[in-house]
Amino acid sequence: MFEDDDDREYTVVINHEEQYSIWPTRRVIPDGWSEVGKSGLKADCLAYIEEVWTDMRPRSLRERMGG
Repeated sequence: MFEDDDDREYTVVINHEEQYSIWPTRRVIPDGWSEVGKSGLKADCLAYIEEVWTDMRPRSLRERMGG
């Protein structure tokens, strides 16, 4: 787990289920995740995720439920 360090730069990442997270910019992104093109301070990245991730259900569940 990473300490809360607001001076650290993060990158917003997404997985195949369209679930979002943040990852320290200087670290290698784990397999199964890819960058979405947003990076910055932790608070900025979390605000971005809150804005764009409006349906928390995994993609596979949304598809099974028809929406």
